[in-house]
Amino acid sequence: MRATSQSKQKPINPAAIAARAKAYQAPMIKFLRDIVAIPSESGEEGKVIARIQREMVSTGAFDKVWTDPMGNLFGKVGHGKKIIAIDAHCDTVGVGNRTAWRHDPYKGKIAGGKVWGRGAGDQEGAIPPMVYAAKIIRDLKLPLDEFTLYIVVTVMEEDCDGLCWQYIVNEDKLRPDVVIVTDSTDCQILRGQRGRMEIGVHVAGKSCHGSMPHLGDNAIYKMSRVVREIEGLNKKLAKDKFLGTGTITVSYWECKTPSMNAVPDYAYIHLDRRLTTGETRERAVRQVREACKKAGVVAKVEVPTYERASYTGLVYPTEKYFPTWSVKESSIPVRAAVQTYKSLYKKTPKVHRWTFSTNAVSINGMFGIPCVGFGPAPESVAHTVNDSVPIKHLVDCAAFYAAYPYAYCATKILRPRESKAKVKAKPRRATKSRAGRRTKPKAHRVTKPRRARRMSASRRRSKSRRR
Repeated sequence: MRATSQSKQKPINPAAIAARAKAYQAPMIKFLRDIVAIPSESGEEGKVIARIQREMVSTGAFDKVWTDPMGNLFGKVGHGKKIIAIDAHCDTVGVGNRTAWRHDPYKGKIAGGKVWGRGAGDQEGAIPPMVYAAKIIRDLKLPLDEFTLYIVVTVMEEDCDGLCWQYIVNEDKLRPDVVIVTDSTDCQILRGQRGRMEIGVHVAGKSCHGSMPHLGDNAIYKMSRVVREIEGLNKKLAKDKFLGTGTITVSYWECKTPSMNAVPDYAYIHLDRRLTTGETRERAVRQVREACKKAGVVAKVEVPTYERASYTGLVYPTEKYFPTWSVKESSIPVRAAVQTYKSLYKKTPKVHRWTFSTNAVSINGMFGIPCVGFGPAPESVAHTVNDSVPIKHLVDCAAFYAAYPYAYCATKILRPRESKAKVKAKPRRATKSRAGRRTKPKAHRVTKPRRARRMSASRRRSKSRRR
């Protein structure tokens, strides 16, 4: 395989980009601390979006800054044909038990070379580098005629990953050629993830007084048999060498009962199902139904719908099914990412996959838009009391996001050198005769088809006698 000719675009200076990113370390830290200090759980991102928007405008880097009806925030730079987007979600999960935190989750504490707080690692830490990448491009007066860059700050990812991009593609009509997904990669290049879906299981029973349980039909006992079968499914789910194994787990259980001394007449479990290559919505639902049947329980199995309003009040319903996706290591987005990394950091990056889920389940999984992952902080800090991001990652990511569009525009499609049909046969080697003399290789003898002819009667008789 070989690359086609490169773009005529003037080469950029990676060292100048890296130096400018380092120069913006202090303002990026301040910006991130401001963001972390604003609680922004899913559906409540309005205040943090406003703060980010002010920063984007103040840099003077963007041609346009705006929000859509869902509340997603956009900044546009450039006017070229190739559409490149960099995505980060600004919503976070809750803090849980605040006494378990080493540092106040809403202070953006600086300690040990990191910024600490809810969302610092997952994944507001990517937003300052994204914004300042646009400023770096402007400061260095890098060309903007080949691509248009969109900095996209999305909402509601923690509640319903990819819903924001369903709206962006379907309603905003923005369909990039490539998207950098910045959700926690520890500054490594990622190119895929398992999909996921949620499944609800409802079981009905019959209530009676707790002193006479034999007169009822305990919904919890019935559901317990289902749960045992669900647990056993993990040994039977599909495996993939790159993305890993499919998994299923019970993430929530509830029941309904007339009183605390009555047999429950209803039970419900919520399942978290991770999907690997080849696993579909239909297959996953069928497996759960078969598990219920094996348990001897009549149950209703369904895929729930997400219908929560965004902070703007918009409701955009979607089924809680988020497809698996991956892109090839030889694809343009990944090769451009590798080239960007090498040019900036002078070493070869690790190319791997996410364990958790990201907005790419809709960007790539639903719409087929190529994605590549590069973002600050490791996945392991997400949703924990150790939520944090290394300050060095802010600088590294700002440089990467500024340089990537140029590597992407310069990277071309790989194509075969020659088809097998055009490969010439190898000439035969010269050989030695019995006398030891070197002889020329014999030319291939071309035989022509003989023309059919009649044999004379006398010749037929002569041939017959020889036999």
